[in-house]
Amino acid sequence: MPLSLTKHEMPEQDPKVRARNFDEVALGYGEDAAVAEAARCLNCKIPQCRKGCPVQVDIPAFISHMKEKDFAGAIAKIKESNGLPAVCGRVCPQENQCEKYCVLAKKGESVAIGRLERFAADASLAAGETITPIEYADDAQTVAVIGSGPAGLSAAGDLAKLGYKVTIFEALHTAGGVLSYGIPEFRLPKDKVVQVEIDNLRKLGVTIEVNSVAGKLFTVDELMQEEGFGAVFIATGAGLPSFMEIPGENLNGVYSANEFLTRCNLMKAYQFPNHATPIRVGKNVAVVGGGNVAMDAARTSLRLGAEHVYIVYRRGEEELPARREEVHHAKAEGIDFKLLNNPVEVIGDEDGWVKELRCIKMELGEPDASGRRRPVAIEGSEFNLPVDTVVVAIGQGPNPLVQATTPGMDTNKRGNIVADEETGATTKPGVFAGGDIVTGAATVILAMGAGKKAAVAIDAYLKEKRA
Repeated sequence: MPLSLTKHEMPEQDPKVRARNFDEVALGYGEDAAVAEAARCLNCKIPQCRKGCPVQVDIPAFISHMKEKDFAGAIAKIKESNGLPAVCGRVCPQENQCEKYCVLAKKGESVAIGRLERFAADASLAAGETITPIEYADDAQTVAVIGSGPAGLSAAGDLAKLGYKVTIFEALHTAGGVLSYGIPEFRLPKDKVVQVEIDNLRKLGVTIEVNSVAGKLFTVDELMQEEGFGAVFIATGAGLPSFMEIPGENLNGVYSANEFLTRCNLMKAYQFPNHATPIRVGKNVAVVGGGNVAMDAARTSLRLGAEHVYIVYRRGEEELPARREEVHHAKAEGIDFKLLNNPVEVIGDEDGWVKELRCIKMELGEPDASGRRRPVAIEGSEFNLPVDTVVVAIGQGPNPLVQATTPGMDTNKRGNIVADEETGATTKPGVFAGGDIVTGAATVILAMGAGKKAAVAIDAYLKEKRA
């Protein structure tokens, strides 16, 4: 049978149906499709795909197990490197990482590595995983992890397996960080995937303290000097929203994407009144921005009952930073892309509620420092877009709370913690940092990679300290 140069398609909900529910969009491969897709792997002698994986999963090895229908062997191989495979199989930008380096991609489509990872992880979750708790030594050292997002969870899991007693301190009432508050249910189910993965970490022996705001209830110095933690890993992410700083941004009906998505994902506003958090979207919603967060906010608005949802982005389609898959899904669901447009004012009614978003048309000029063509306003091209709600999704930065209460730890001009790229070591001895708090907003898997590197470095630091 000749080798197929195209991936097996991912089954999905019909766009018209899914646009009005919060069930998962991508339904996952069945066994036959998964085995057939795995058979496309050439099992290269020098596998290039691993180069693109921030956590260094042995991709050819796990796919070889898939070919033989040894799904337990496949997930065991993945979990040697990746503690959150059901998450990564859903939200990793594989097209820019492992799949980008697949030899098949030179002549056709790469092996669907992410879809295969999801299948193996889901099969394992469905079968019910047996987690063997860590047997800690009597003199096991302790490590504190601040933040329970991807970087924190990854570091905690690896440190626990190395024999350290790990306590994660999470500011919110539910663990998971961006996995819980940021990514919508229809892309990443919370009870079925996120909380199961986190519960497995608890079963391993990791303690998770929620409602624990570092910098308010305790400081990093107090954790080390009074509570006796041998090292601290800071993984507080990038949860501080950015705004446009235009007139009218304080009107009722203007949300930051962080607040909007947190209300829906963490506070379950989409299930109001069964859950106590309400959210108002009205008939017409404008989401400002072009990244994955903007796509999430736009698609969530549709599911909350909006009739028309616009993506307002100042550059063109080629410059959209969102994953191609997310853009494709948004278009299929009916999101209207208002490209090469930039908001200049939010206009309100006499009661202080949003009624219009004033925009100006843009054209692309010369490339800027990022390499993308710079958007330039077209004089006299302003127009008003009638909307009830504006969601601002133009990026987010670091919450300054931990940095402000940790003397001796350097930050850069953006407020991110300065840390060694390979080890996560900060300028304060015994304190490490990784993920978005160091790099700025990036991907789940890059944060996990930083967590893994920090775990290795913390292990080396504590062993040296004890010697």
